[in-house]
Amino acid sequence: MTGPAGPSRIARFAMAVAWSSFLSAGVLELLVFAVVDPGELRWFGAAPVELSSQAVYTLAFLVFWGVIALASSLALLLVNLPTEDARPARRAPGWPR
Repeated sequence: MTGPAGPSRIARFAMAVAWSSFLSAGVLELLVFAVVDPGELRWFGAAPVELSSQAVYTLAFLVFWGVIALASSLALLLVNLPTEDARPARRAPGWPR
């Protein structure tokens, strides 16, 4: 949804989270599968994973992307300051200006 001023604030935040988590998941995928062979993966009961290497790579990437996107979203939510309208009109003494 773009208006005369461009994408909304939420859309910009969503794009920032999605793109940065996508890149981070790609790097994490490279690091993990440089050490782990998907053909030798086993379930917790020691049964071999019956998926192709490409399926393991894809599922791992999607899981990495989701976890990193969740962490990025939570960090952005915690760092985001309220808008000017939501701030109280009066501040406590000693409040940073």
